[in-house]
Formats: sequence, structure tokens, C-alpha cells
Amino acid sequence: MSTRTRRSEPELTFSSKELFDLAVAWVTLSVAFALLFAPIHRGLADIGYFGAMVGLSFVTVGVAFLLHELAHKVVAIEYGQIAEFRADYQMLFLAIMSALIGLLFAAPGAVYHRGRITKKENAMIALAGPITNHLLALMFLPLMLFPGLLGTIGQMGIWINLLLAAFNMIPFGPLDGKSVYDWNKGIFALVFVPSVLLAGYVVLFVGLF
Repeated sequence: MSTRTRRSEPELTFSSKELFDLAVAWVTLSVAFALLFAPIHRGLADIGYFGAMVGLSFVTVGVAFLLHELAHKVVAIEYGQIAEFRADYQMLFLAIMSALIGLLFAAPGAVYHRGRITKKENAMIALAGPITNHLLALMFLPLMLFPGLLGTIGQMGIWINLLLAAFNMIPFGPLDGKSVYDWNKGIFALVFVPSVLLAGYVVLFVGLF
């Protein structure tokens, strides 16, 4: 009779440092996207619009980012990993500065995990983020049926989540796609190709607003 060593039971906890980093990244990304789409240098008349864009970004961009990272953390913990999000403050500063000149480069941080893990498990942790963004896009979809603010939230939520999923599936560097590509190129293609096609469609034919 053989015995297997079982991993310790997963436990989803957050340190005060992690919660602080998540909050800072959430707020900073929301402000950066608002600066990109509602530049405040045009005058005081646009300050109100900028404030509205911060709120809109908070419930679309911010939620997309937050749940993407939490999905990584939850799956990593299920595989017995020690996992925590850490903000990259230099990249958050760059996000604000780039948004001010009409560009946006956002790499707010990442969930770092450690422990014994297989290549497949690492790929599953990576896939959790983009798959979550696809599910969020589906959740935002019904809101597009409503006029006014709800419709705008729905449209922006779909746009942001599909774009974030496609970007993170690029098989390069620290992006999620690289781990999936290294594990199984077929599964990578199965997720990457639809992600790119959907993102391209919403950019070309749906738009942000």
C-alpha cells in the first residue's frame, strides 16, 4: 500500500501589504486610464468629465485588473503555493506619466507564487487571469442593452477585459501566454487566437464608448 504526500489545505488570506498594493494599483490604473481618455490639460471645463472617467475606470478597468490578479492567486493557492500580489510602483508611475502624453503602458504588478509546482500547474495559474477577463466580458455584455451610463459601463467593461485577455496571452516575457505556450502549444492557440480575434473585433467595430 503506497502513500502520497498531500499538499497542505489551501487558505486564501491577504496581508496588509498585499491589500495596500492592490488598492494602490487599482486606483492608479483607474486614474491613468481616465487621464488617457479625458486629458485634464484642456481646461477646468473638463475636470468634471475627468472625474466621471475616473469613476467609470474604477468599475471597469479596476475590476478587470483586480479580478485578473485574484484569479492567479486563488488558483496558485489551490495548487499549494504561497501567493501574494505585489505592486510595481515604478511601473505605476510610468502608467500615469505615459497617460499624460496620450499613451499608456500599464504593468501594475503581479501575483508572485512559490512552492513546488509542475509546468502544467504553472500554466493553469497563468490561464486563470485571461479566462477570468473573458468571463467578466460576458458579465458586462448584458449592460450594453441599457441606455446611458449602464450601457457605457457595459461597453467599456467588454472592451477592457477582452483587450486585457489578449494582451496577457502574448507568449513573451512575464506575460501569461508564455507559461501556457511553454506547456502546451495547442491549448495556447485555443485561447490565444479567439482572444486576439475578439479584442480586434471590439477595437475595430465596437469601440470604447
